[in-house]
Amino acid sequence: MVNVNASDIPIYNTGVPLRTGRFDIAKDPPMHLQSSLRHRVVFSALLASCLALAACKNAAKPGDEGPDGAKKGPEAIPVEVVRIGTRPIAASYTGTAPLEPRSEAQVVAKTSGVALVVLAEEGQIVRAGQTLVRLDASRAALQAAQSASQVRKLEASYARSRQLASQKLISANDNDTLRYDLENARAVNRLANLEVSYANVAAPISGVVAQRSIKAGNFVQINTPIFRIVDTSRLEAVLNVPEREIAVLKAGLPVRLAVDALPGRTFTGTVDRVAPVVDAGSGTFRVICAFPGGGLLQPGMFGRIRIDYDTRMNALVVPRVALIEDEADPAVYVVRNGKAVRVPVKTGYSEGGWTEVRQGLKEGDDVVVAGKTALREGSDVQVLGKDATTAPAAAR
Repeated sequence: MVNVNASDIPIYNTGVPLRTGRFDIAKDPPMHLQSSLRHRVVFSALLASCLALAACKNAAKPGDEGPDGAKKGPEAIPVEVVRIGTRPIAASYTGTAPLEPRSEAQVVAKTSGVALVVLAEEGQIVRAGQTLVRLDASRAALQAAQSASQVRKLEASYARSRQLASQKLISANDNDTLRYDLENARAVNRLANLEVSYANVAAPISGVVAQRSIKAGNFVQINTPIFRIVDTSRLEAVLNVPEREIAVLKAGLPVRLAVDALPGRTFTGTVDRVAPVVDAGSGTFRVICAFPGGGLLQPGMFGRIRIDYDTRMNALVVPRVALIEDEADPAVYVVRNGKAVRVPVKTGYSEGGWTEVRQGLKEGDDVVVAGKTALREGSDVQVLGKDATTAPAAAR
């Protein structure tokens, strides 16, 4: 119930002299104003009551009080946390490069002739010195026979010349001339025999025939490529690495390889050699990684390479998603006593979805991984699914 003082109600001039100021509605007003004043008093009382009720609603909304009538604070922010632990983590360099065979050779014909027999096909494994093609060597064989006959003739002449020279029957000059002629004939004969040998085209290296460009019956010109052989016993990938990594990348480091053609598969290798010179134009140096061949890996595959150059076995790590973004210094939110506490951290190596923490946290701390964007220092938090998400980080 609201009490209204009649002195607070204005008296309007109705043409009848009225006195102003304080008066008692029940005793003092003139008779012709009693009804009008009574209506005004009731209206003012109702208006004051409505204003009072509205003020009460604004002061205490439903749900702001607990069961005991105590006033509630701000609602807790739901978050997900992970209890951090230790696991191995490695510092690495990553890059991409195509796989190349350790050695590759173009087989060319060293003489001209018709291909009589082709002895190798694409995909066939061959060894160094194995005959791949036999060419027609009739002309070369005749020239070799002719030069051999000339050699035998000069050998007989030179033998008689030496006997005569020992008896002083011919001059030493004539004897030397015959000797030089014999040596020249022998060289011509060796050249003819070499041409005959060129008719059998042999593999210069061991490997797999990657390409064949000849068929039986084709005429082959000299120096024409007819086969391509690749050595797939070991594959290599060449990385052009920035010079800042030259102090950490050394020969013998382990390498992991993933290729687009074989998703989900990982292959291991080593750093075979490191170029000791930095290219002045690009500011990079060459790192050659070697991988065993003979399996699924093939030359030409595009590989994603990772070289681990340092490993810490018991590093304290947090999920990378826990780090607060858009901050000059890295930090995380830690749940302590039901409140969010912003903790600056010093990070180390990063690997996959994990980041090493060097300073700022200890094992067993609960860090926020979801809902951190709504948090402020000291915010009340409600941890969701704590039993399922607070297990220590598993070792890889």
